[in-house]
Amino acid sequence: MAPQDEIEFGEQGPVSTAVSATSNQAPAAGQRRHGRWIETLSALLLGLTTVATAWSAYQGTRWSGEQSTLYADALGVMVESNEAAATAQQLTLLDAAMFMHYVDLYAGGDENLSDWYYARFRPEFRSAVDAWLALDPNNNPEAPPDPFQMPEYLASTEGQADQLKEDASKLFEEGKMANQISDDYILNAVILASVLFLAGIAPGFDWRPVSAGVLALSLVVLLVALYNLTTLPIQ
Repeated sequence: MAPQDEIEFGEQGPVSTAVSATSNQAPAAGQRRHGRWIETLSALLLGLTTVATAWSAYQGTRWSGEQSTLYADALGVMVESNEAAATAQQLTLLDAAMFMHYVDLYAGGDENLSDWYYARFRPEFRSAVDAWLALDPNNNPEAPPDPFQMPEYLASTEGQADQLKEDASKLFEEGKMANQISDDYILNAVILASVLFLAGIAPGFDWRPVSAGVLALSLVVLLVALYNLTTLPIQ
């Protein structure tokens, strides 16, 4: 018998302790390998999740800033649109006053003064008056009652006001979209935070199935979060 073997005497006779020591070493080695595997995978998940979380938070902040910029631009354009609309109304009142004087003088036979008013019509209004007079409104019942109803009439800033209003609406919608994207990134950061939690506690379980299950769950959640990152636009 080898000198390192020890003999124990029991009810069944002598038993070698070397056999029991060898049998106990196998499970211990397996547990150590399992623990290293869990810790390694957990470290990889934690590292990847940390980077993804930082990226989600960064993009969320960038899109939030984009939202604020777009809203501010939309407000500025809307103010310009309102100013242009107010100017258009003032020009329409001016055109109406000039046209009333022109009609009164023309009907009264003062062609010189009526021509003086006509020469001072705004170009946009003069083209509408010419088109209206070409329809012979005195004898044509289908002609509009005044040149302000003519398609040619358009206050110089009226079209600009409408365009600015449309631009402001587009900017506002873009701001809403940027806000939604920012919210999506922040939500994704929250999902990634759960991965950090799960991957962090996985090595702490002594029971192998529980540790592996928690780690597998964290991996699935991480894949979902990474998929979200691939579908979200980048600022």
